[in-house]
Amino acid sequence: MAKKQTKKNVVLMQGNEAIARGALAAGVNFFAGYPITPSTEVAEILSVELPKIGGTFIQMEDEIASIAAIIGGSLAGAKSMTATSGPGFSLMQEGIGFAKITETPCVVVNVMRGGPSTGLPTKPSQADIMQARWGNHGDAPAIVLYPNSVLESYELSIRAVNLAEKYRTCVILLSDEVLGHMRETVEIPEIDNNKIIERIKPTIPPEWYKHYPETAKYRSPMASFGDGYRYHVTGLTHDAKGFPTNRADEAEIQNARLKKKITYHLDDLIQVEDYEMDDARIAVFAAGITSRAAKEAVRSARRKSRKVGMLRPLTIWPFPDEVIRERFKNVKAVVVPELNEGQMLGELKRVLGNKIKYYPIQKTSGELITPDEISAAIKEVRK
Repeated sequence: MAKKQTKKNVVLMQGNEAIARGALAAGVNFFAGYPITPSTEVAEILSVELPKIGGTFIQMEDEIASIAAIIGGSLAGAKSMTATSGPGFSLMQEGIGFAKITETPCVVVNVMRGGPSTGLPTKPSQADIMQARWGNHGDAPAIVLYPNSVLESYELSIRAVNLAEKYRTCVILLSDEVLGHMRETVEIPEIDNNKIIERIKPTIPPEWYKHYPETAKYRSPMASFGDGYRYHVTGLTHDAKGFPTNRADEAEIQNARLKKKITYHLDDLIQVEDYEMDDARIAVFAAGITSRAAKEAVRSARRKSRKVGMLRPLTIWPFPDEVIRERFKNVKAVVVPELNEGQMLGELKRVLGNKIKYYPIQKTSGELITPDEISAAIKEVRK
């Protein structure tokens, strides 16, 4: 029997459009946001497309209201998303922490630009990597994804929504000004509905329902407002039904659950690209738009018979500690190009210690790191 061919759509698409289209494919039906360069196209596209499918778009008065609105939409049963950039992302941090402690699924897209403050609105940056992990106060783990192409912007937008629904948390999707605005021809297959994740709904009687139960895999059903299940939502430390508590044992249970539902599922969450690493003695560790230049530099080095490879995290947080330790066992030096002052470099040093030599390339000027600059750093390893 002939194998059934999957119908594919070949389109010329912008990165921000890919994020919006991915969100729609994943079932997002509520978007609240405030326009800000360089993320605005995500909102513009969803403002047109969501009403066509019975979804809701609302432009809020600012980013604080935007994060609050998508949390409320999610509690009412919607798959919700917002999109922003540096200054707006800063304003959303308290709301992101609220989404995490209330275990409310939502997605925040941050198309990074130069900073701090208003900074360089039309230039790329990778300086929000640490903020994406540690921006909200308190101990709360983060799921943060970062694509490097238009197609991956589409795919990881779907993945971000899926992970938010699966683990009942706020997932952050990073992009950057160049990735958000560049256009590429991409081949998008028809969506397999079996790969779209819906939140678990309760099947027990309402009187038995606990909104924050302890479960073996730290994944739990979530009733929506209006379903007939009574629970309380608060940013205060709370018990299993959501009511505030000062009891030490209940506080410990809550905080441990937030951590364990991430740490118990690292195999599901962590995604990396391993390029030419099998025999590599020199590695390039790069993410997002910078990894495209890094791959070209690796290809150039390979053409000269140098044993160079690249490891690229698509999942920035949780950081791929064990993958790095395993793949860098035979590596003597690592080149770390990034559009910041060394945010991933610090994590690599934490994971690998001083047994390896580091060759950082850091830019905060708004200009991209080029393949030639990475190639020059690779050549320095020889000295």
